Amino acid sequence: MTFTRALLVVCLGLLSVLSGCKEQASSPELPRVGVARVEPTDFAANVTLTGDVQARVQTDLSFRVGGKIIARSVDVGDHVKANQVLARLDPKDLQNNVDSAKAEVFAEQARVTQTRAAFVRQQKLLPKGYTSQSEYDSAEAALRSSQSALKAAQAQLANAREQLSYTDLVSEADGVITARQAEVGQVVQATMPIFSLATDGDRDAVFNVYESLLVSPPSDEGVIVRLVDNPKVQAEGRVREITPTVSAESGTVQVKVALRNVPAAMQLGSPVTATAHAQGRPSIELPWSALTKALHEPAVWVVGEGDKVELRKVQVARYLTGRIVVSDGVKSGETVVVSGGQLLHPGMQVQKVDAKSPGGEP
Repeated sequence: MTFTRALLVVCLGLLSVLSGCKEQASSPELPRVGVARVEPTDFAANVTLTGDVQARVQTDLSFRVGGKIIARSVDVGDHVKANQVLARLDPKDLQNNVDSAKAEVFAEQARVTQTRAAFVRQQKLLPKGYTSQSEYDSAEAALRSSQSALKAAQAQLANAREQLSYTDLVSEADGVITARQAEVGQVVQATMPIFSLATDGDRDAVFNVYESLLVSPPSDEGVIVRLVDNPKVQAEGRVREITPTVSAESGTVQVKVALRNVPAAMQLGSPVTATAHAQGRPSIELPWSALTKALHEPAVWVVGEGDKVELRKVQVARYLTGRIVVSDGVKSGETVVVSGGQLLHPGMQVQKVDAKSPGGEP
């Protein structure tokens, strides 16, 4: 009797265990995922740009007449003063023009003297009736014609002298020669650039920036510009000009930053850097682990009603180290899977575990 009772107890125990296993098999454990509640923040990317220091005013210097260069007195890097002679052309041809114009003036002066004397005689003879009115008028016309011819010859002489003065290429202002495009012995045409002059005075830091970084207007805050080889040397500036067109060669836009109180070590052509702070835009930051894809587009898993996940396409504004910036696709207050989403599928129910932060791990 005792053995039969013990056997019954063992059978009942086995049945309870089997029923428990069946019940456990019918209720599988939900996958655990790390989640985070997202809130938009004003994201402003910091961009470090590299450029160089340039003069606010840069001028190409050229001769106003053509000819052969016979002398050059400056080179690239030289500092020049206003009205300093930089180069000279051979003046022989233009000097011949001056001499010819002088001879023409002398001839016209002699003609004026002759016609004036003839007119004076006619003035004296006409009242006495010793000459006719027509002869008087002809003498007066000849005098006026010779006087006009003299003025024209004098104008030609002044023009020839002015052309001769153009054989000297002079600096228009104090500055530094930054480029040279011709050499002694070369025959040049008028207006052909010979030197490039960086005028003393205001300085700009010039940067070539990709257009995508200029989607928002520049901040009114000042920009700190530093030397590349010595960041301790710095100057404050403000963005004064952004070119309206994109360079066909580099695909960049030129940005000029007006510098104030430029230190002596920040010379022309010095490479400099500047960190620009773009205007903030509402965005959501998520860790890289939250990013997946829907076919060929980026996406994230969003936990919705009943703890069921949904694959949501998103627009990634920027990829950063360890995290991404999402500009569209996720709303404020939604719960996003930030870890453990590798084996999920749409509509799957999950067990949520709070992550440390939107950029952390559970």
